[in-house]
Amino acid sequence: MFDGFELAMIDVGAGTLRVRYGGSGPPLLLLHGHPRTHMTWGSVADLLSPHFTVICPDLRGFGKSFQPADEKDNNGSSKRAKAGDCRNLMNALGHDKFAVAGHDRGSYVAFRLAMDFPDIIEKVAVIDSIPIIEHLDRMDWQFARDWYHWFFFAQPEKPERAINAKPLAWYDKIVPDMMGHDAYADLLAVIHDPAVVHGMIEDYRAGLTVDREHELEDRAAGRKIACPLLCLWSSRDDLAVHFGDPLAIWHSWANNVRGHAIDSGHHIAEENPTALSNALLHFFRER
Repeated sequence: MFDGFELAMIDVGAGTLRVRYGGSGPPLLLLHGHPRTHMTWGSVADLLSPHFTVICPDLRGFGKSFQPADEKDNNGSSKRAKAGDCRNLMNALGHDKFAVAGHDRGSYVAFRLAMDFPDIIEKVAVIDSIPIIEHLDRMDWQFARDWYHWFFFAQPEKPERAINAKPLAWYDKIVPDMMGHDAYADLLAVIHDPAVVHGMIEDYRAGLTVDREHELEDRAAGRKIACPLLCLWSSRDDLAVHFGDPLAIWHSWANNVRGHAIDSGHHIAEENPTALSNALLHFFRER
């Protein structure tokens, strides 16, 4: 994976991000979800690199990127802070405008980039997500049953204790079969690092505090994403089951929305990289 890519640690102001980048063509930033690192994009990056300059970082708090200091309001782990890191990363690599795709928690960073920096984001793709407050508006007993981790991770200290006691018991679905042995070894290392576990949990705490507030402010101000938005979701995951048509929800947040389901479980980049790459290629190359 990542054939011909460079691996670097790049200073983004608040700290350093681990990043792989390579390929040729217009810049495309790919953002991972929980508990993954940039390595989740390996197969997709190889398929897209003939058409794009592909940049895959570990977000702050994840992988081998820097850990932000804890703050009472969780601002250090906010998606706004992570979006700022990504803007600084792309500037450091010489890209003043770019496209971005995010999966799972990374999609919230992609969303925040498009919302906060409309002059630099040309197109955005969100994968397996809807805005946080749209989740909470639709919350019912089934959401609480199946997405309980959102609320458990919001609690102080206990989530870290549970995960650090036996990381592979918590992340019991992590196997090397589809992600590849290099990505698996990378992920094993980070989930056994208590500092990274804390950083990943802080991302969820920020989701129900500062990130929620930012989205409420967007809604109250009537702000929408101006650039084209692609919404993709896994047909064998439960996003649409719990929340309805993701496209209809994103139409409330963006002026130009399209999208469809992909035959996959939740980790699409690993389970069906060809279909995902084709969807991203078609969307980002279209003029």
